[in-house]
Amino acid sequence: EKVLSQCGESSLQYSTTEGYLPLREMIAERYARKGIKVGASEILITNGSQQAIDLLGKVFLNKGDGVILERPSYLAAIQSFGLFEPRFRSIPLQEDGVDLQVLEKTLSEGESKLFYSVPNFQNPTGISYSQDRLRAVAEKLNDSNTVFIEDNPYGDLRFMGEDGPSMRGYMGESAVLLGSFSKIVAPGIRLGWICACEEMMEKLVIAKQASDLHSNYLCQRILHQYLMDNDIEQHIAKIRRAYKDQRDYMVQTMEEVFPEDVGFTRPEGGMFLWATLPESMSSIQLFDRAIKEKVAFVPGQAFYADGGGSNTMRLNFSNSDKDRIFEGITRLGKAIKEEAP
Repeated sequence: EKVLSQCGESSLQYSTTEGYLPLREMIAERYARKGIKVGASEILITNGSQQAIDLLGKVFLNKGDGVILERPSYLAAIQSFGLFEPRFRSIPLQEDGVDLQVLEKTLSEGESKLFYSVPNFQNPTGISYSQDRLRAVAEKLNDSNTVFIEDNPYGDLRFMGEDGPSMRGYMGESAVLLGSFSKIVAPGIRLGWICACEEMMEKLVIAKQASDLHSNYLCQRILHQYLMDNDIEQHIAKIRRAYKDQRDYMVQTMEEVFPEDVGFTRPEGGMFLWATLPESMSSIQLFDRAIKEKVAFVPGQAFYADGGGSNTMRLNFSNSDKDRIFEGITRLGKAIKEEAP
């Protein structure tokens, strides 16, 4: 109501491809508070960070180009980059980031255009890179022409431990940052951003012009007004407290009801847990059994660009209260026990 009454005529018109300048300035200011110095001219508003992934594929990739992914990796990134027919090179994830030896071997085998990563509370595993691992990855990439894509939709959702650095500090303009308002305001507004150097930004803006001219301008103005009128950091603190309680309760319930041979991650933030079943068990088959118990999860196989992961699954703790978490994990534990040979 405020946006329409105060500036309705302009808010309902076409706008610039780059996005509403005051909103981009707010994003740059939030980066500055985290020690990342970028200008509003280095920020492009997108339809969620998913469009950012698509635009990067359009700008950088030709058929057959190398793209480095974490193993497992974000499913929608695999789908989006896959449309450009690259050669995926998957690097196994360890407890604090990708396997450095495999990364070094992969880089020695040929140039890759992009390295796509979710370094904080990774989707799907919930794993975060340590500062040492992130620095080591940067050192290896700095000898190549590979652009590092730091997709960070969950970075504000840390409820344990200390915030890690951004790859921008280690790689400078060779690191592209992606962000999203989906996890800290609302996913339905579909607004995110790309932060990239001005040379890359010129190409990204051209690609976005051809795609949709600009993201929903009215939504951008409404979002900016919301951020002007409300303390977003206070809201994020509320989200963190809620997610920590739900994460802790899900972990506790899994420890109590899952068989001992089922492993799972214990993330310090984000929205997801990653469970690993015994090698002989298929999460696809388990899913069919779990559905009969009226509980669902995401089988892990789809998160592997090179195949594998048939005994893995992703669980979400952010969208359920404790009663639903207890009921769902209890039913899933029962299904796992029944599926075991």
